[in-house]
Amino acid sequence: MIAATAVLLMGSCASKKDLLAAQSKLETCQSDNNNLQVELAKYQAQNKALESQMAEKNATITEMKEGMRVMQQTLDNSINQGGANISKLVDEINASNKYIKQLIDAKSKSDSLNLALSNRLTRSLSKEELKDVDVQVLKGVVYISLNDNMLYKSGSYEISPAASETLSKIAKIITDYSDYEVLVEGNTDNVPISKTNIRNNWDLSALRASSVVQELQNKYNVNPKRLSAAGRGEYNTIADNSTADGRARNRRTQIIITPKLDQFLDLIDQAPSEEIK
Repeated sequence: MIAATAVLLMGSCASKKDLLAAQSKLETCQSDNNNLQVELAKYQAQNKALESQMAEKNATITEMKEGMRVMQQTLDNSINQGGANISKLVDEINASNKYIKQLIDAKSKSDSLNLALSNRLTRSLSKEELKDVDVQVLKGVVYISLNDNMLYKSGSYEISPAASETLSKIAKIITDYSDYEVLVEGNTDNVPISKTNIRNNWDLSALRASSVVQELQNKYNVNPKRLSAAGRGEYNTIADNSTADGRARNRRTQIIITPKLDQFLDLIDQAPSEEIK
């Protein structure tokens, strides 16, 4: 009888041990899955930046083709006229080739800098934050678009506590690049505001932009001389206001980071040295 009882106890202990081991393995798998989801979101953000670069490079190629067409037309005209100054024509072609090379070099440097900037920003954001933050690089300017549902309560311009961590990371990027100008733009949908202290969507968008500017200045010590606030009301749409999803996309605040022209090339020399992941 005693022996039988001992066998039962040993079996019970073994089952409990197996259960704990299985639970531990499950928790490890769940943690690995969460990490993979975060990495996937970051790579998707990087892919979006690369797609934007591809579109800009295609535009440069089109511009180059147009330049070649103009040069060919000039050459044809010269041949037809018979008395054209060939030396002058060669100088014009060389000048055009030099200008095209300068365009390509500037584009390459611009792309390297902005890709480094967008990658650095997205690496610092969590998977949840990436759902409400969209980073794009367009024509040498970095656009950070923040979902208003994350920043404010409906019809309000007060910054929500949930937005503080995201803004702190964006503020760090802004602070690291101290020579950049920062414009904060507020945008709304076309639904009229019904608040006694806010006249219309112009007011609401400007107040929201001002709230973000003051948050960056007062809480994260961004130099106010670099900051500007603007409200664009309901007139800068990116989606159709006739649907709930479209209105949600139009309700956004954009942080636009622009390098000064005379400092751009100095900054780009540093950007490619960083590892882009």
